[in-house]
Amino acid sequence: MRHARRRIVRRATRLAAVGGLLLGGAMVTQAAMASETPGTSALPFSASGTSENPGAALVSQLGTARTAGTWIGTDGRPVVAVTDQEAAAQVESAGARAKMVQHSMNDLKAAASTLRAAPRVAGTAWVMDYRTNQVVVQGDSTVSASDWSDMTKVATGIGSSVRTERTQGEFTTRINGAQPILSTGGRCSAGFNVTDGKSDFILTAGHCGPAGSIWFADNQGSQQLGKTVRQDFPGSDFSLVQYASGKAGAGADIVAIGKGNGVRITGVGDPAVGQRVFRSGSTSGLHDGEVKGLDATVNYPEGTVTGLIETNVCAEPGDSGGPLFSDGVALGVTSGGSGDCTSGGTTFFQPVTKAMQALGVQMIVSKQAAGQSTAPSSSATHSAIAPSTASPGSSGPVSGLADDGETLLARLANPSNVGPGMLVIGGSLLALVATRYIRAEQDRKEYRRYYSATWS
Repeated sequence: MRHARRRIVRRATRLAAVGGLLLGGAMVTQAAMASETPGTSALPFSASGTSENPGAALVSQLGTARTAGTWIGTDGRPVVAVTDQEAAAQVESAGARAKMVQHSMNDLKAAASTLRAAPRVAGTAWVMDYRTNQVVVQGDSTVSASDWSDMTKVATGIGSSVRTERTQGEFTTRINGAQPILSTGGRCSAGFNVTDGKSDFILTAGHCGPAGSIWFADNQGSQQLGKTVRQDFPGSDFSLVQYASGKAGAGADIVAIGKGNGVRITGVGDPAVGQRVFRSGSTSGLHDGEVKGLDATVNYPEGTVTGLIETNVCAEPGDSGGPLFSDGVALGVTSGGSGDCTSGGTTFFQPVTKAMQALGVQMIVSKQAAGQSTAPSSSATHSAIAPSTASPGSSGPVSGLADDGETLLARLANPSNVGPGMLVIGGSLLALVATRYIRAEQDRKEYRRYYSATWS
């Protein structure tokens, strides 16, 4: 009876150990596979999801003589500025909200054109504020009283479609970003990875450096990333850094947000006024805010840049070229602004759709997301959702700019990925060894008893 009980205990122990080995193996495999990226694909700039924006569709349908822009309300409903009752009725019947305004988009564009024709004053900027139906002219702390007086006279001469305001700080380009890249000309940041189908590139700010600039991933200049092959600044603010190896490598669809974390890019889009957006930079990390205006013009000391996105997301020197995104949709790269992340301020971004169109490149996005739709995550850019519900996007591991990727063997050896599974496997092996040892010891004792009995 005692021997039967021993056999049952040994058998149960062996079965538990074998089960532990199988469970541990499954945990290791799952952890290793989970750490793999789903692969990447190229998404053209045209797949921006603009057709999903009911406000933009209504503006396009009604025309710029009867509308003056669209934005997302605090309740998530699109709002369209209109100049006549018939247009208002069409907007309301389409499920959007109409706001009657005095000035049409044509009026606002004419005002902006007059401002561009005036003598250039460094430290000034203007943007179309759809919600107040005005072009807002701003002057930073570097603009002299005389220059600001001249600018105010120009604005007053245009009429009620323009208003002026002074701002704190200084409008400067934000040299330096999400993953730092360095050259002899200074420090900038990687924005997004793009491709022309033959080579891969970093899309970043144009003011980071002229064509021919060599970029490195370290201060010692030992990890060469690539060379600037295209630049547009001033006028616009974008450039292409071609990878020295020709390929972006693993994690090309991910932008860094700090502490080894990243956000997977799933699409490309144009932002909407009122939309919640996120910006990442190597100096100040991840911050969020709201799109305040589109088609902004900024007179930097280096020159004038037009067609920018204006936001209240803070940024600091060192964040330039970094990515602007929302729900995984790429929107822009950091151009410049004023203020800091302590007191706040205004930050301007180069729209990625315009840059990609001019450069003839496509965004590198998650292959899984790219296969789902030609306009992924359109809800992030032009949605009828409350701005506060937006998020940066789905998370992903940051592999680093010069990383060529991890093999499956390396993942299996990585305790941060497979530690729990390896512990289960180790415990099960110990249980098997202990069971085998106990059984062998019992067999030896049994043999000795039997030997002694037969020879006594």
